[in-house]
Amino acid sequence: MSSVIIAGDTSGTVTLAAPAVAGTTTLTLPATTGTVITNTAGTVTQTMLAAGVVGNGPAFFVYASANQSIANNTAVKIQLNTEIFDTASAFDSTTNYRFTPTVAGYYQINSNVWYGSAPANGSCQAKIYKNGSEFTSGLCAVVSGAFSGASASSVIFLNGSTDYVELYTAQSTGTTYSTNGGSAFITMSGSLVRTS
Repeated sequence: MSSVIIAGDTSGTVTLAAPAVAGTTTLTLPATTGTVITNTAGTVTQTMLAAGVVGNGPAFFVYASANQSIANNTAVKIQLNTEIFDTASAFDSTTNYRFTPTVAGYYQINSNVWYGSAPANGSCQAKIYKNGSEFTSGLCAVVSGAFSGASASSVIFLNGSTDYVELYTAQSTGTTYSTNGGSAFITMSGSLVRTS
């Protein structure tokens, strides 16, 4: 096996060794100044990755632990107050109930909203909001006396500084209707699927 040994400026060496296999291996260095490989911490950070590579981007899973009363034909923010995980501490589960990641990119966002026994026939919606406006929603039919639920999901670009997403719901049974809080019923989750 052949190798190239490069002496350090003051001490030490760097050895580039060819693999002991048939074929040709090419190591292409980028046309830029900076550190190409580092092993001091043994980790690769998001900024070390090429554009479009997800790596260890933010991810979260939260739910509403309590019921909320939703007035007829009124969009209401869900108080997602319990975190299962929040890898980048980017979800506010105490005040604004929103996800504000610090890594720019495309995020897969999923949501579910369940209601208890319906007071009358109608519909219910799960609504994903971006920056205070509805981005996408899912609709379900509500049958009097039955439980009902809606889901919404989408890939959403978030700029990594000011963009945020929240979960809202609305219903149209003609009267106030209560959500069915708990870890399996009212949830929102998201993760970075591609950097910008």
